[in-house]
Amino acid sequence: MALRLEDKKAIVSQVMQIATDAPSAIAAEYRGLSVSELTEFRAKAREQGVYVKVVKNTLAKLALEGTPYECMREGLVGPLMLAFSQEDPGSAARLIKGFAKDNKLLVVKMISIGGELLEASELAKLASLPTKDQGISLVMAVMKAPIEKLVRTLAEPHAKMVRTVAAVRDQKQATG
Repeated sequence: MALRLEDKKAIVSQVMQIATDAPSAIAAEYRGLSVSELTEFRAKAREQGVYVKVVKNTLAKLALEGTPYECMREGLVGPLMLAFSQEDPGSAARLIKGFAKDNKLLVVKMISIGGELLEASELAKLASLPTKDQGISLVMAVMKAPIEKLVRTLAEPHAKMVRTVAAVRDQKQATG
């Protein structure tokens, strides 16, 4: 069934809005995947905060125009699905990498992060990026380390004195 002009405009508008706010995007070929596999993929995508859309390439090219992912327009050839991370840049990459382990028919064609087009082989690097919460905890650990070291340094003379007094006490008790 052919899409009406209003439906096409709605799809373009929706994808453009998502693409404008997304930190990363991946285009993957899904040729050969069954409907049940695609349904399973979409369910996982919803759970992980990834927007997935199968859209005609002509409409996708229109939707990506003027967004950070305009660099992907030339590579939109064949049956592709677009996956946009909505929260952290690596979520779509983690989803596709995990799903592609079991489904070899899902093949990454293009990756873009922050408007820069990357090779498809960069999927593992993007998937290994920490989530927002992990990133915050890493920064907090780095900020906390110097303070902990300072506290240990300031406490060490007192601790050394206590150990010395305890050793003298133990020595006196042993001898006398």
